[in-house]
Amino acid sequence: MEAYCVKCKAKREMQNAKEVAMKGKGGKTRRAMTGTCPKCGTKMFRILGAK
Repeated sequence: MEAYCVKCKAKREMQNAKEVAMKGKGGKTRRAMTGTCPKCGTKMFRILGAK
């Protein structure tokens, strides 16, 4: 999964990517992917669409 690294200011392929559920508006849950940047090790985050 590709995501934007804020520290590197570039799109990179996430390492150890896994899908998580985060809180959304109105008590609903939103899907997201989280992982780490392979270059700098910063945590990366990408919000996904509905299933």
